[in-house]
Parts: sequence; structure tokens; C-alpha cells
Amino acid sequence: MPYVLLLFSILTLGLVGCGFVAEVEPAVGPTVKVETVPPLVEIENEAKPEAWLPVIKSEKVLDMIDYAEEEAAFQNANLPIDLLELPAGFTIEVVATNIKNARSMALSDMGTLYVGSRAEGKVYALEDRNQNGKTDRLTIVAENLNAPNGVALKQGDLYVAEIDRILKFTGIEDTKANSPQPEVVFAGYPTDKAHGWKYIAFGPDGDLYVPVGFPCNLCDPENSLYGTITRLEVENGSNPEVVAAGIRNSVGFDWHPETGRLWFTENGADSLGHNFPADELNELTVEGAHFGFPYCHNDTPDGTFGNGVDCQHYELPRQTLNPHGAALGMKFYTGDLFPESFKNQIFIAEHGSWNRTPPIGYQVSLVRLDETGATTFEPFVTGWVKSDGTVWGRPVDILVEPSGALLISDDESGTIYRLKYAS
Repeated sequence: MPYVLLLFSILTLGLVGCGFVAEVEPAVGPTVKVETVPPLVEIENEAKPEAWLPVIKSEKVLDMIDYAEEEAAFQNANLPIDLLELPAGFTIEVVATNIKNARSMALSDMGTLYVGSRAEGKVYALEDRNQNGKTDRLTIVAENLNAPNGVALKQGDLYVAEIDRILKFTGIEDTKANSPQPEVVFAGYPTDKAHGWKYIAFGPDGDLYVPVGFPCNLCDPENSLYGTITRLEVENGSNPEVVAAGIRNSVGFDWHPETGRLWFTENGADSLGHNFPADELNELTVEGAHFGFPYCHNDTPDGTFGNGVDCQHYELPRQTLNPHGAALGMKFYTGDLFPESFKNQIFIAEHGSWNRTPPIGYQVSLVRLDETGATTFEPFVTGWVKSDGTVWGRPVDILVEPSGALLISDDESGTIYRLKYAS
């Protein structure tokens, strides 16, 4: 029998080698049923065990799994948002709270909200990954900075204003969770902490606008960079140009959507009376114009520095605001969500007085412009001061979302609010 098998094998190899193929019937055995396994398909919204979900491992990013749980970390049931009073048709909601010392804001094309701070020394990135209007992830982009109040975005890069420096975080959307190291764009601003924190924004010309406050309540320093709004070309790191002067301290500005002119808020001096001087809303009509400080307060000469001064020789405010109300962030309303009558009108965040009796501000205000240029000033969102005088919120900055809603930051409660309209 072994010889027969050997002979059969030799013959088979010979036939194959000659190009012939022999079909051999397989041995008959028991039938085995094979079930076809379909390819793995991920079903949208299918519930999966926790082990399937990725867990972010970073000291600077909160480890999160369930979005509802993540969102809960940025909500506070004890926040008395029901005390806020709004005009008819408007509603307000909490996007995120527990964001310590939340100050200026900048929104990326990817929907990430970057938020600066003062006392905390941090820059935050807030994300809403499921796009339901609530923050579900917080990243600390940078920390241990020198009052990084101002934040601005240009071509995917994040710019941050410290007291004396402008920093650049390149490609921030790709690097925000990895403790990115910034490039120093400019480091020549004054180092004074008094009125040294900065709001920054890119203008229609593509340059970065940076204010420099007076380093005092009321003084006349020799350094001509104090009391200005400057323009900085971030690409070449050149020295800043002064575009407006005589400004005690501005922590908010914007450009008119039609004229392209710069408008800005200005905080008046303290200790001259509970009702004087008023904060101001100003318009820059001529580059290099002087707005009067410290020689004039509104249209009144200062008792020390204004002897013999005619205040009409300086730029007067377009609108006087609450005295000591601390008008900070301002934005022209460019969205389509609110009624048409709000188009190109100005919303202002009033941070609130610190030593006035009685306190004033602590609100979002509305300045209306008409065809003749005349203005009116009125409160729009109020209620951040309780009936017993307790302050629980202080608005800082305003941002118009692509949806047309307004975002409002509050550094007292560490909250970002969203103001919406529904007819």
C-alpha cells in the first residue's frame, strides 16, 4: 500500500509539471455549517460600555466620559440666574460656570471659546463637543502668566496680552491640550500693574490693537505711551504706533460695521465725587486724536492739570455712561437673531463700581445710535446685585456668536452666559 501511494504522488506531480491539472474529489465527511460574520459597523448613538470610550490623560484637561456628567461640572444650581431681568422676548442661560476670574473672550472657527483672566494668571479653552450650548470640556492652555486679560485670534493663532508683553500660541486648536509654549511677539509695554491689564483685538486692517492705561488714578506721566490705544503689526514685531491718546483706561473696543471707525469705552477717575466724572463711550474719527485725560473729565477741566484748558479742543465723548460704573467690554451687534432695531447698536458690559455709594453698574447696557449720530444709553440686563446689596456677578466682556446670540463673561462668579431672543 505505501508503494501505491508513492506511485500516485509521483504521477500527480508529473502531470502538474506537464501542465495538466487533475481535479480530486474531497473526502466525504460530516457537514459543518459556517455562518458569515458581517463587517463591524459602528452604529451612531449606540450605547457602549465605558471601557470602549477614550479617556483623556492630561493634568490640564478634565478626564471625562459621559457628556452629561462633563457638563454638570460647569453648571451650578445655586447660581441665582433667575434674578436677572431682561427685556421681553429675551432669555439668558449658563454656558459654563466655575471658570475662575473669566475675563475677555475670543471664539475660534472650530467653536472653541478662549477666555483670559487677571488674578488667576490662566488662559482657558472651553469646548462644546456635542454642540448643545453647554461647555463639556475645559483645557488650561497656559498658566502662571502676568494678568493675561486679553485674548484674540488670527489665522488659527491665539494672541494673549500680559501686562507688558504680547504672546502668540501658534496653531492653537492643535496644541491647546499639550501645554503649548508661546512666542513673544512684543515685550516693550510698561510693567505697571495699575491699569496694566489689557483688552486686545485685531482691527479691519489686520493689526493688533493694544491699550495702555495710565499707571495711576490721576496723574500726568512723561511717558507718552501711557493713556493710549496702540496698533501693533504682529508679523514683524515692530514698535507700536499710537492711534489715540488722552485715555485714562480702556478695557473694551470695537469697530463700527459700516464706517470702520474705532469706538471704545473709557473709565473715569475716582475720588472726584460719587456722580463725577462719567465713564465714556468714544469714537475715533481722526487717527492720533487726544481725548482729554488728565486735563479734562468729560467736558470739565481738571482742578489740578486743567487750569486754563479749553476742553472743546479735545475729543468729547459720544455718550456719557454711569459714573464709576466701570464700562469694560463693548460690541456692535452684527447678528441676525435679535430684532432688526438692534442691528449695529452697542452692548456694553459694566463691571460695577468699587467705591461708590450707592453702587452702580453691574449690568449689560445698550447704547442706541440713529441716522443723525445721536445716542441714548439704557440698562439692558440687570440683577447681578441682590436686594440686600450683595454682588454676585460682574460682567466683563461681550461677544457676538455666529448664531446671533451674545456671550457675556462674569469674573465674579466665573460664568459665561448666553443671551438669546425668541419672539
